[in-house]
Amino acid sequence: MNHMSSVPADNRISVVIIAQDDGIRITAAIESCKPFADDIVVIDGGSKDNTIQVAESLGCRVFSNPWPGYAKQRMFGVDKAEFDWIFLIDTDEVVDAELLGELLKVKETLHDPAKAYSVFRIGDFLGKWMNKGEYLVRLYNRRIYGITNSLVHEMPDVASSQIVNLDGVLWHYGFRSISDHMTRFNKYTDLEAETAFNKGKSFRITRLLLRPPARFVQKYFVQGLYRKGVAGFAVAVFWVMYEFLVCFKHYELTKRRKKLKIVDDEQTEQKGETSYVVQ
Repeated sequence: MNHMSSVPADNRISVVIIAQDDGIRITAAIESCKPFADDIVVIDGGSKDNTIQVAESLGCRVFSNPWPGYAKQRMFGVDKAEFDWIFLIDTDEVVDAELLGELLKVKETLHDPAKAYSVFRIGDFLGKWMNKGEYLVRLYNRRIYGITNSLVHEMPDVASSQIVNLDGVLWHYGFRSISDHMTRFNKYTDLEAETAFNKGKSFRITRLLLRPPARFVQKYFVQGLYRKGVAGFAVAVFWVMYEFLVCFKHYELTKRRKKLKIVDDEQTEQKGETSYVVQ
C-alpha cells in the first residue's frame, strides 16, 4: 500500500471493500485506490469465483464473512481496518484521476475527524454514462461516525453540515445485463419494502398511484435522461418499476401481518382467553 512520509500517522487511510463473486471487476477498484491507501481490506461474503485470490494477489488483507446484510458486512469491514480514516468503495467502482488528486490533497490535511467527505458517483447503463449522479459520503473517521444499520443504502451517519464535497468522479460500472439488473431490483425492493414495514409506515394507495409516474417525469424529463436515447428511457422505466415493486411488496407485508393477527386472535379465543387490543 501507499506510505507517504509527509502524511501524519493519524491521517492514514484504510480502504474497505465488500465483495462477492466479482473477481473480474475488483482489480480496477483496488488499483484506483492504491495511490492514497495505506491499507486495503476486502470482506468476502462467500465467493465461488477467484475474488479472494485476485484481492490477495494485489496486496489486500482479505477476510471471509458469510453474508449478513449490507450494513453488517460493511461494519465488519470497518472493524477489520487498520486505520481510523475509512474510504468505502465497491467492487464495481473506480476512482478517477481528478478524484484521486483530491483524495491525495485531503489526506495531508485530515486534522478534523468530525469532517466527512463525499464523492460524486456516476453510473452506467447499456454502455452509456448517466450524467445525473449523486454525492455519497465515502471518506470518514470511524471514531466519530458509524454506519447506519439499514437493510439497504447503508452509509456513514454524518450530519450534512459536516460533509465536504470532493471534485472528481467515482465511476460506477454497475450495469452487467438486463437480467442481472432485474435480479438486483428484486432484492433491493424487498429490502426497501421491509425497511418501510419495520418502521411502521402505512401502505398508502396515493403513493402507489402518484410516485411511479412522478419518478418517470423526474428521471426522464427533469434529469434529462431523454438525451440518452434508449438507455435513458430504459432507466426511467426501471425506476417506475422499482417504485411499483416497493409499494406492492409493502402492501403484501401489511396484508400478511393483518392475516397473522387474525389467526393469532382466533387461536387465543379458542383457548378461552380474552384478547385486548389497544386502539
